[in-house]
Amino acid sequence: METNYRIAYDKYWQDLKKKVPEEIAAQRAVTYFSNTRQFIVTFFNSEYILDCDTETISRKRDGHIPEITTSIIMLNYLTYAKAPQETAKKWVSLKELPNGGMLFYPAFYKNSILSLIKAFGHQSQQLLPCAAALSGVPASFGDASVAFQAFPEIFLCVIIWEGDEDVRANATILYEPCIEHFLHIESTIGLGMYLAEKLKRQALSS
Repeated sequence: METNYRIAYDKYWQDLKKKVPEEIAAQRAVTYFSNTRQFIVTFFNSEYILDCDTETISRKRDGHIPEITTSIIMLNYLTYAKAPQETAKKWVSLKELPNGGMLFYPAFYKNSILSLIKAFGHQSQQLLPCAAALSGVPASFGDASVAFQAFPEIFLCVIIWEGDEDVRANATILYEPCIEHFLHIESTIGLGMYLAEKLKRQALSS
């Protein structure tokens, strides 16, 4: 699996280098410095430096190197750059996204949604403090819900419905339809998985 991620990581860097960086900066809410050949990308309210010469990614404030799966999402965000399209402002499930959302949903549910149910399904009030580490903003769905700004143009929403003796707990991760113009479907799924994993870790450490 690590080899597959490394292949994807290297490929995205090569794809990125084939593009005109100034055009990417015009189509994405990122900054490009031509003198250092570096992009500055904001991911969950933290700035990351993507260095095209060294093919490295690090968090600006402390030099932290993200996991390779996270790096692939950031690279896809840049390489997928094209003119933004007008889409409806609403929340949709992964199942409603084109290019394979329905096909991939069962695995996404197993890997991400179930972990949210396990972490918060019987303590939904813990979602808000756990979300604070990712700059989540309270929303008005379910028993607890939080909206997150993954990239400047990309928002996600996590909703928890608390369970009891009679009702099974449930959860979901919602996207805005415009995400199809910013990320490949596999990176869209990876973004949801990243968010679920971070929230689960916060829950376990709190």
